[in-house]
Amino acid sequence: MARMTCGEAAVGLLKAYGVDTVFGIPGVHTLELYRGLGTHGLRHVTVRHEQGAAFMADGYARVSGRPGVCMLISGPGVTNAATPLAAAYSDSSPVLAISSVQARDGMGMGRGDLHEVTVQSATTAPFTAFSATAFTPSHLPNLIARAFGVFAAQRPRPVHIEVPTDVLAETLDVDLAPRPLPEPPAPAADAVARAARLLAGAKRPVMLVGAGANGQAEGVTRLAERLGAAVLLTRASKGAVREDHPLCLGFSTRRAGSLALLAEADVVLAVATELAATDHMQARLPLDGARLVRIDLDPGALVRDYPAEVPLLGDAGRTVAALLAELGPAPNRPVGFHGSDKLDAVRKANEGARTPKQQIHIRALAALREALPPEAFIAADSTQLAYTGSIEFASLSARSWLYNVGFGTLGFALPAAIGAKLAAPDRPGIVIVGDGGMLFTATELATAAALRLPLPIVLWNNDSYAQIKDDMAAKGFPQIGVELENPDWLLLAKAFNCHGQRPDSRAGLVEAVQRALKADRPTLIEVRENAPFLAA
Repeated sequence: MARMTCGEAAVGLLKAYGVDTVFGIPGVHTLELYRGLGTHGLRHVTVRHEQGAAFMADGYARVSGRPGVCMLISGPGVTNAATPLAAAYSDSSPVLAISSVQARDGMGMGRGDLHEVTVQSATTAPFTAFSATAFTPSHLPNLIARAFGVFAAQRPRPVHIEVPTDVLAETLDVDLAPRPLPEPPAPAADAVARAARLLAGAKRPVMLVGAGANGQAEGVTRLAERLGAAVLLTRASKGAVREDHPLCLGFSTRRAGSLALLAEADVVLAVATELAATDHMQARLPLDGARLVRIDLDPGALVRDYPAEVPLLGDAGRTVAALLAELGPAPNRPVGFHGSDKLDAVRKANEGARTPKQQIHIRALAALREALPPEAFIAADSTQLAYTGSIEFASLSARSWLYNVGFGTLGFALPAAIGAKLAAPDRPGIVIVGDGGMLFTATELATAAALRLPLPIVLWNNDSYAQIKDDMAAKGFPQIGVELENPDWLLLAKAFNCHGQRPDSRAGLVEAVQRALKADRPTLIEVRENAPFLAA
């Protein structure tokens, strides 16, 4: 037991649970938390906007699989972080937000206190696993343990813990040892046996692999080979099976060839995907003719929309291992029951759906694939180059395509890449962002420059909100609010003490990315959609 302020205890407990980095901006209401940072020696990353802090925590979590943590001042700090917390909730990312809130005697009084929100915890409740207030110092160890219990054994959604300013300054005797955390659930043995029998008898099996399988690449790949199952990924699980594997069709549920294959399947195994519309980009998947086995941590997902014949409530890694053990040894089928010719025909049919604009994107993406090693990650924003990249860019390692799938907000990519790079400093990483999304969080260029991160930022420039512009044109609408007058991007990079490049050839783009991966600071690489070297 040690005696310290509640703010110091909060940071000490974070360290005890394995946290090494927090993202935030110090403020008058969080000074006691910052005293704790000095006491316990965690790395603090000073951001330029609280939106950046929470996106960085999210990127840290997506790459590492460990919780990302941000510290927020009450009021505007919390509301500024609301969008990235909602994005993390939508994509099941383990983010912990620790914030201040006004003193207890002022809560709910409406006196106009500095940073006052009537019920601050209610603002984050709709997009967190829980949002709670530590009304006394003794509440804090329980709430932090509860947060890490969620991250360890439940669907890993964000948590918000707020501490009143007067509580932060109070002292307590606290045991900083972490509490034992629960193991994620394993499925019932009889359910595993039923699923294994069904899968073993499949003649045309398909696996749909979701983001809950990130980090389980070896087991998931072994299971696909054992079953001879074609593998379809969601956008959030790119790389969970290498996309150059003979069985893997990548994220292609928007393509006719893959949808036809799925419609022909006799057994479908859905691994750790809620099968949401944003996972597969269809109104409904053609699963009515297949017998469905589902693996998920969330019991609600197992019975919603696509109820399973055999639902397996459990962690993806433990459940896949249990299925492999139950199936036992058998000859692998590296090209699957479907056969290499069949899967090649599916790929060819998928390629036939490419539009002329996507062909431009594909040429740019091919240059990026050439420039990057297999283990590299890409943090992608909502931009047409990334939309095409979700389908066409081959991810060759897990946790390598960081994309805000469900919430779809602009501004995710740059701060998420900063967090990811700090979580995995030995992994190369790049940003793909459009000219529209870049200005949502461009201030975090200052953070990346201060950290001296060798981060290539590939800015896809078409001087517009191009997807909405195209949608308006397709519907015959007047094109309102979609044309942009942009800054000089290279001057902007220079102003933030970053390098800037505007390559004029494919080889120049490859070289610019490779040079940026070894640079002493970030590099903004502007690529215009109408660049001659991307034309056919």
